[in-house]
Amino acid sequence: MIEISKFIVGFLILLGALFSLIAAIGVVRLPDTYTRNHAASKSATLGVISILLGLFMYYLLIDHHANARILLGIIFVFLTSPVAGHLIMRAAYNSGVPLWEKSVRDDLKKARKVEKSR
Repeated sequence: MIEISKFIVGFLILLGALFSLIAAIGVVRLPDTYTRNHAASKSATLGVISILLGLFMYYLLIDHHANARILLGIIFVFLTSPVAGHLIMRAAYNSGVPLWEKSVRDDLKKARKVEKSR
C-alpha cells in the first residue's frame, strides 16, 4: 500500500511541476499581456494545487498525519488566483493595453459601447 501511495504522491507532484513549467513557458512565449496572464493564472494555479495535493496525500498516507494548513492553502489558491488573474486582465483592458494584432474577438468592446450609449 505504501508503494502505491508513493507513486500517487510522486505523480501529483510531477504533474504540478509540469503545469508550472507550462505556465512559465506560456509567460515567456505568448504574444500579449492577456494571453500571458491567462497562462500564468490558470496553469500556475493547477500546478500549485497539484503540488499541494501531493504534499497533503504524502502527509496523510505515509506519515498518517492530516494537515489542515495544506487544505486551507489549496482552498486559498483555488479561490484567489483566478480572481486575481481576472482583475489584472480587466485593469489592463480598462487602462488601454492593446490586444494582440491577430486577436479575433473583443467581447468587452461591445459591452463598453452598450454602457456608453445608456
